[in-house]
Amino acid sequence: MSTRRRELDLFGAFVARTLGLHFDESRASQLEEALLRRAGDAGYPDAGAYLAALSSSDSREEARAIAELLTVGETYFFRNSEQFRALAEVALPARAAAGASSVRILSAGCASGEEPYTISIIAREAAAPLILHAMDVNPAAIARARRAVYSPWSLRETTGEMKQRYFRPAGKDFRLADEIRREVHFDEANLAQDDPRFWRPASWDIIFCRNVIMYFRPETQKAVVARLAASLVPGGFLFLGHAETLRGLSQDFHLCQSHDTFYYQLRERGTDPEPAAARFTDESPARALALASALEDGAPSWMEAIRSASERIASLSGASHETADAQRQRSAGRERERILELVGREKFGEALEALSGLPGAAEADADTGLMKAALLVNAGNPREAERVCAAVLKADDLSAGAHYVMAQCREAAGDGAGAAEHDRAAAYLDPTFAMPRLHLGLLLRKAGDAAGAIEQFQGAFALLPAEDASRLLLFGGGFGREALMQLCQAETKACEGRKA
Repeated sequence: MSTRRRELDLFGAFVARTLGLHFDESRASQLEEALLRRAGDAGYPDAGAYLAALSSSDSREEARAIAELLTVGETYFFRNSEQFRALAEVALPARAAAGASSVRILSAGCASGEEPYTISIIAREAAAPLILHAMDVNPAAIARARRAVYSPWSLRETTGEMKQRYFRPAGKDFRLADEIRREVHFDEANLAQDDPRFWRPASWDIIFCRNVIMYFRPETQKAVVARLAASLVPGGFLFLGHAETLRGLSQDFHLCQSHDTFYYQLRERGTDPEPAAARFTDESPARALALASALEDGAPSWMEAIRSASERIASLSGASHETADAQRQRSAGRERERILELVGREKFGEALEALSGLPGAAEADADTGLMKAALLVNAGNPREAERVCAAVLKADDLSAGAHYVMAQCREAAGDGAGAAEHDRAAAYLDPTFAMPRLHLGLLLRKAGDAAGAIEQFQGAFALLPAEDASRLLLFGGGFGREALMQLCQAETKACEGRKA
C-alpha cells in the first residue's frame, strides 16, 4: 500500500468517526484535496505530519474545519418542488388534523438555508403555524444561512410572485424578508452524533433530511434513521432526497406516494393505519383513464406479453444457460433452489407445492410470502397473489419485490393506474431492479404514452445485464435476461415507430 493510500485511509477514518461521512473510491480525490488543504492551512509540512498531530490534538475544532471543505452542498429555493407540494397539501394538513397547534419541523443538513426558508414560505402561504429548526455540521454554511442573502442562482426555481413577496434587492443579490428569516432557528450540529437538543422522543412532526444520509456508512445510516424515527411523533413525516430510500434501513415507516414523489410516514405505535398518502394523489385523470381503458380493451397483460414470445425467447437464450447462471447465484437452501428450478421450467404449481412444504413456510414470513405471491401470479392466480402480497406489504411496505408483484396483480384486475403506482414504488425503492421498469413501460405503451414507455424500456435494458439471475427467474416468469433485453429493444423500436 502506498504512503498516500495509507494517509487517505487514516484521514477517511477520522472523517467517518467525527462527521459520519463515507468517501469511496469515486470521491477519493475530494478527500485527498481536503487532506492536503487542511495540512497546509494548519501549517504542517506534509499530510503525514498533519495526521500525526491530528491523532493527539482536540479533534472537535479540526472536524469543524474539515466539514467546511467536505460538506459544501449545492442547493436552491424550492428544490424538488413536488416534495414541497406534498408538504403543503398532505403533511401539514395531516399534522394539523392530528391536533398539532404548531407544527414542529426540523431541516437536518440544511446547508446554506434555502430548504428551511422554503419550508417557512410554504407554511406562511398555507397559514400553518410552525416551529422550525435547522441544523448543519458546516459552520460556514450556517453563517450564510443566518445572513439570508442569496444570489439569483439560488432563486432560479422561485416564481416571480414569490420573489417579489419574500425577497428584497441587495445589490446583485437578494435578501430574504425578515418575517421569514425570523421563523427559522439555526444550529451547528452533527447529524451523525446523538445530540439531545434534537433527538428527544416525539420532538418533531416533520423532518426534512434530504441528500444527507446517502454520504454515510451503512451503520451510520441505520443509527441516524433510528434517531429520526425516535424523534418523530407517531404519524409524523420524513422527507429524504430523491436518490435515498429507507429500504434495508428501517421498518418504522410507511412509504407514501403523492405529487409525483415519495416520502415516509412514521407508523403509529401499536396500530397499523394506512399512510396519509398511499397513492399518487395528483395522477392526471386522463392518464389514469388511459391506463385503465388500455387494460379493458383486451391488450395483452405483462405475463402474456412475455409468454407470447416464448419461442423467440427460447431461441435467444436457452433455459439450461439461464438455469446454470441462476444456480451460481442462488444463496438459498437446496429446496429453494429446486423451487427456482421449477419456476425456470414454468412448473409453477409444483413450485407452489414445494414452497408450502418448506419448514416455517408461513405467509407471515416476508420472504416466503413474496415468493408465494410471485408464484401465484405466474400460475395465473392474481387474486390470491394479491391477498398474499397485501399481507407482505402490510408487514413491510418498503419491499420493492412486493410492490412489483402487486403491480402485476393490479394490472390483472384492470387497475392500470394502481399497477403503475406500484411499479414506480418498486423502482424507487430499488434503483437496480429492472423488472418494474419493463412492466411500467408496457403499461405506458398500452396507454399511448410512447415517450414515457421508451424511457422505462431503456432504463430496464440498462439494468438487465447486472440483474440477479435468481430474481429474474422468480419475477420474469422463468425466462432469461437475453429474452427480456430483446423485448425491451423490440418495444422501444415499436414506440419510436409510433412517435414518428
